[in-house]
Amino acid sequence: MTITNSLPGTLVSAIAKSRLRLLPFLILMYVLAFIDRANVGYARTFLQADTGLSDAAFAFGASIFFIGYACFEVPSNLMLHRLGARVWLCRIMVTWGLVSAAMMFADSATAFYVLRFMLGVAEAGFFPGIILYLTYWFPAKSRGQALGMFYFGLPLALVLGGPLSGWLLEFHGIFGMTNWQWLFVVEGLMASVVGIAAYFYLVDRPRDARWLSAEEKAALEDKLAEEDAQKRGHSPHGFLSALRSGQVLKFCLVYFTVQMSVYGVVFYLPTRIAGFLDGQVGLSVGLLTAIPWACALVVTCLVTRHADRTGQHRNLAALMLAMAAAGIAASALSTNLTFVVIAFCFAASGFVSVQPLFWTIPTSYLSGAAAASGIALINSLGNLGGFVAPNLKTLMETLFGDPRAGMFALAVVAVLGALMILRLNTPENATELALEPARAK
Repeated sequence: MTITNSLPGTLVSAIAKSRLRLLPFLILMYVLAFIDRANVGYARTFLQADTGLSDAAFAFGASIFFIGYACFEVPSNLMLHRLGARVWLCRIMVTWGLVSAAMMFADSATAFYVLRFMLGVAEAGFFPGIILYLTYWFPAKSRGQALGMFYFGLPLALVLGGPLSGWLLEFHGIFGMTNWQWLFVVEGLMASVVGIAAYFYLVDRPRDARWLSAEEKAALEDKLAEEDAQKRGHSPHGFLSALRSGQVLKFCLVYFTVQMSVYGVVFYLPTRIAGFLDGQVGLSVGLLTAIPWACALVVTCLVTRHADRTGQHRNLAALMLAMAAAGIAASALSTNLTFVVIAFCFAASGFVSVQPLFWTIPTSYLSGAAAASGIALINSLGNLGGFVAPNLKTLMETLFGDPRAGMFALAVVAVLGALMILRLNTPENATELALEPARAK
């Protein structure tokens, strides 16, 4: 990928080396995080059959993850800022992997609720920690592509996780364990193993990178320091001021609508596709659900690259979220499997690609401790959309007595999010952004 012709050669080399060294491993971490977060959708049918969970109980248990996640997001990211990514991301991955594996004991509604909540607590800080970590390595002109590559983890998790989860669900009765127990144990322990590897593989800052020359380290750190100095003129100072910033709260609201569109689809895509086949979620369903995520990979690559070249991150983000809304609505309209899969391709491509585009805006606005707390707050409050989405979907279906009503409601939320993105102040609009710290005081 081309970064930009306006950056010095030494800096371009440093960014390219850092991207090659760091991003594949970070993508692997995100793949495992999302598999462990979303695999409950694949286990749903068997879990409900074995435990007697109602649809409402499942929706509440699936979404309570985001309450634990939101409560501990900001303090976790501040710990990462203080202790370094290597130590803290290792801690996060090992603990969430163990809790995810413990989901094999979710044999009642209470156990299901408690373990899903604890999974959120264990994983808190992972995603905003990665976003913050990328600001330590990639300047603004290359950050969109770096974020876009990291976001490959989301569709990859569902391209790979769908068939893997479907395959594990065929392991029924081996060593006395049910198929959904095998699903949670195997996928959870995979995360813990990679978490241990992260401690030895990751490097906290460019100055500690053995794969960079002295000139490359200096060029990269000087560029990042220059951008931080520019941000201080119009961004909050300190972690508390970021939490009070009106601009940050706008970011939170937009990200909330994005996450509602994501998890309204992720939790129910497997069962929607299974309804066209034999009604059971297995390998065939996993392979079919991988198609939309494969499309999302291609679209995210193309869109983020174009955004970095043109600087149109905000407008493209709004367009992608509007496309997601159209796909979500269309998926509820048809009884034809091919049409539904195509609709989900549009939905997945839209809500995956909008996210790295969105994150270029707050990361170009916040720096230092304000970035640690601000990014965490945006992600924690935004991810509450993952709590609201399945419950809203169930509520609307019950209220209107129509199984399509839930998806239509989520599509409307995504349209509202697209409109709000167009109203966001971009980093280039420094005059308006400069007023925010003053308003917060």
